[in-house]
Formats: sequence, structure tokens, C-alpha cells
Amino acid sequence: GEKADLYCVGLSDSHSMKQPTEMNHLNTFPEDDSSSSNSNDYTYQDKKIFLTVSSPQHQGNASFGMSVFNLGNAIMGSGILGLSYAMANTGIALFVILLVAVAIFSLYSVHLLLKTANEGGALVYEQLGYKAFGMPGKLAASCSITMQNIGAMSSYLYIVKYELPIVIEAFMGTSNGEWYTNGDYLVLMVTAVIILPLSLLRNLGYLGYTSGLSLLCMVFFLIVVIIKKFQIPCPLSEPANNETVIKTSNVSLPQNYSDACTPKYFVFNSQTVYAVPILTFAFVCHPAILPMYEELKEKMQGVANVSFLAMFIMYLLAALFGYLTFNVHVEPELLHTYSKFYKFDVLLLIVRLAVLTAVTLTVPVVLFPIRTSVNQLLCASKEFSWIRHTVITVSLLVGTNALVILVPTIRDIFGFIGASAAAMLIFILPSAFYIKLVKKESMKSVQKIGATAFLLCGFLVMIGSMSLIVLDWIHNASKSEDSQANGH
Repeated sequence: GEKADLYCVGLSDSHSMKQPTEMNHLNTFPEDDSSSSNSNDYTYQDKKIFLTVSSPQHQGNASFGMSVFNLGNAIMGSGILGLSYAMANTGIALFVILLVAVAIFSLYSVHLLLKTANEGGALVYEQLGYKAFGMPGKLAASCSITMQNIGAMSSYLYIVKYELPIVIEAFMGTSNGEWYTNGDYLVLMVTAVIILPLSLLRNLGYLGYTSGLSLLCMVFFLIVVIIKKFQIPCPLSEPANNETVIKTSNVSLPQNYSDACTPKYFVFNSQTVYAVPILTFAFVCHPAILPMYEELKEKMQGVANVSFLAMFIMYLLAALFGYLTFNVHVEPELLHTYSKFYKFDVLLLIVRLAVLTAVTLTVPVVLFPIRTSVNQLLCASKEFSWIRHTVITVSLLVGTNALVILVPTIRDIFGFIGASAAAMLIFILPSAFYIKLVKKESMKSVQKIGATAFLLCGFLVMIGSMSLIVLDWIHNASKSEDSQANGH
């Protein structure tokens, strides 16, 4: 759910032509940095007039299928790679329960958002925040979206850091730790050579379409995960190159064997706390909902239902087959786990290349809204300047690269962002906006009580997950200090 912020809406060209110009930059993804995606340029009054003007004749021009694809695309992101790890640490039954719960919660919050947008008449997430709580609301919304997107960018760059070395080793046929197989250098090189030039463009142009590519890559990835489940034998042998060398300790073979091969239904361990944040991170698409709603009106809830169902099935299959393949040995990033057991496998190499391409091309698209909202906050009134544009872009990329190089695993990013920004965007903000803006329901009505319960639930998820994750970090830090002390 990382590409939540790409306002890519299935628009036919004829449709964009018919539209009043000012609505244009609301619906298509923000083409220009100079036109803010926050749409604060014009006041609410004008906006209300547009709404009445543009709604009737353009209702539902984007086709249903295309909209389902676009929304599925906004939901799907790198989160799918972390799901098997979540399953390994919750067990199959508990994972399914959590997945169903998070999917239903996300759908419910989409429902609340649509209701609120209908009442409040704002078409951008930050704008709703402004309507509801003034400046603090707008800041809360834009900070959550920005954090979510920075989390998304860093998880994408993480994938580059994990997967590119493997691809290069496969092509070069070396694995003696040359500098060009070092993930950290590779991330910096990819950022400087490919991502930075693309991010500096003022218009997204064709890049907007690459997010469609990434959904297709993930479908391909899912199919390969299912195929591999039937190719990799259960007691995992760790082959050195292509010959199978079974490394077993002579002592506890039977117990290890049964342990590594029987999937568990309920598991509780120190890593279980990451499960809920990984799931919430994987389901965020909420900022993309509003621009699509403007397009589709009544059909939107149906589109959301179908997209969420499709994503739910994909997530469940990916997590299940990834987990059944590796059982206890799943790593926080599923695709990387395969490299432990296969050095060179053509199918996996193709998947890696596909995922890498998709991820690299999606980073600039995710960077766009962040840069726009930073621009909005710092200097909304000033003219476009290349210097400011470049400085913001470079500093965002430098920050993200630093994160990726310094944070030890992708699990920490999934966990932290999932517990903070994703919880805000799914639970807290939609329900708070609903309670504040939908005036026609009394506080005693079922809907308002539901929304309030949802809000409280969100705070519980957020505070609970955050505190457990921080405790886990502290625990790990003290453990590594002990081991260092013992080592000396």
C-alpha cells in the first residue's frame, strides 16, 4: 500500500479534455510541481462551484475494471515481500485472522472517508484534514502521507540493496565480495544514476504508468512463489552452488526435521509484534482514494470492495506459499530468502530483474507527492524555482539513502512506518474526520459510535505496536552488547 499517494486515476483522454482546467490537476497525478496537489490555490467557494459544475456530466467515466486495477495498484507495493515473515511469526491461523481483520478495517476506513468526502466536499486528503481540524489536521495528514511515502521509498531502495547484488553476482559469476556486489554502494549508484535524473523532471509523464508495471511484477512474483513451493524440497538443504550439500548437525536431527517441516498454526515470539504493522503497511491506499472518488462517485465503494478482495487473495497466497516453502527460515524480505538456497535460477533471476525495474521506476513517482507537500509547507506562494526543486529532491533522496544504509533490516521500516503513519492513515484520521465533519449523524448514532470505537482501536494499535517494537529494539541492542562483551 505504499504507492498510496499516486493520484493515478483511470482517465480516458477524452475525459480529461472535457474537464474544467482547474479540476484537471486534481484528477490526474500532479503533473507539475508548480501546481500543488494540495489544491490550496483556490478557495473553498470556487471549489464548491466546480464540484456542482463538473460532477453531473462526468460521472463515472473511468471504466470499472481500470479503476479496480488502479486502486489495486495503489494498495500493492513492497509490503507483499514482508508478509511471509509475518506469517512465520504468527502462525497460519493467527495470520489469516489478522489479515482478514486488517482488510476489513481498511475497507471500513475507506467507507468512512467516502462518507466524509461526500459531506465535506474536499477532494484531497490534506484538505479534509484542514476542513476538520484546521492547520493541525492538515499537518497531521500531510505528515502521515509523507512518512508513509518515505517508508515506501526506503523499502523500495532496500529491495535494490538486497536484490541487485544477487543479480550482478549471477551475471558476473563472482561472489568473492567485490565492491560492485556491495548493496550499499549499489543503492547509492542506482540513486545517483537512475533515480535522481528521473526525480528531477517537472512532469511525471510516462513514469505514471510504471506503477501499473509494478502490480504486474508482483503478480508474476506470486506465481513464481507458488511454483517454487513445489520445487524446493522440505527439509531445506543449503546448496553451496548447485550441488546439494546437506549441512546437518548430527545431534538433534529428528527434532529439527519435524520443526522445520511442519507449518505451525499459532506462534508467539519476540517478532510477533511486527505482524500487525507489516499488514497495515501493506494495506494503505487511502490518499489515492479521494481523487478516484471524484471520478467514480457511487461506484467507488464497489471498486474498493473488489480491489481489496483481490489484494487480500494475493497477499494470502504469497504469504502462505512463501511460508510453506521456508517455514522457520523466512527472512523479512521473502525474495532474498531464495538466494540462500539457489545461487543461479533463471526464473528467480527474471523475477528479481522485474521487481528491481518496477521498484526503481516507482521511487520517483512516490517522491513526487512528498516534494509537492514539502513545497506546500515551506513556500506555497513562491514561484517555481529549479534551485529549490533540486535542493528538496536531493535532500529527500540523501535522507532516504542514509536510512536504507543505516537501518539493519527492512523489517524495521515496515514495522515502524506500519505502526505510525499507516495506523494514522487507516485508523485514526478517517474516523476523526468522519466524527468531526459528518454533522447529520448524532453522536449516539450507530455510525458515530462505530467510528469512535475505530478511532480508539487505532490508538491502541498504534501505541501498542510502537511500544512493543521499541521494546524489541532495546532488547536487541542490549543482546548485541552482551554478545560483544562475551566475544572479547
